[in-house]
Amino acid sequence: MLQIARNLCDVESRVLGRATKLLIDRDAKYSHDWRAWLEREGVEVIRLPPRSPNLNAYAERFVRSIKDECLNRMIFIGEASLRRAIAEFTVHYHDERNHQGLGNRLIREEHSSSLAAGPVQRRVRLGGMLSFYQRAHA
Repeated sequence: MLQIARNLCDVESRVLGRATKLLIDRDAKYSHDWRAWLEREGVEVIRLPPRSPNLNAYAERFVRSIKDECLNRMIFIGEASLRRAIAEFTVHYHDERNHQGLGNRLIREEHSSSLAAGPVQRRVRLGGMLSFYQRAHA
């Protein structure tokens, strides 16, 4: 696990990017030494409260969605193509994909009266792998 911590903070690859905080659960694999290593490297480690299973549910739902709807359907040719697919899916997930838990609404709804008129158009991302439907602007 210490090698994983080194990889997260590595100057060249810097898996965490510009992130300065890491949210983790209370699994024993995240030992005191592991957390101390990250904190020495300038990463604030935030542990989830004990007995809080619902905090992980949102992250796990996103991971399941991105795997089922995107990543399991593609073959990646390097890190750049994987990063592009993740970025495209994240925009799709937050701005274009309806969510049943929100009453089949979007997370970030566009509030405009002009969207109520006009024909419905199909829009695509990632070469048609992700589709969504939107009214054309009148």
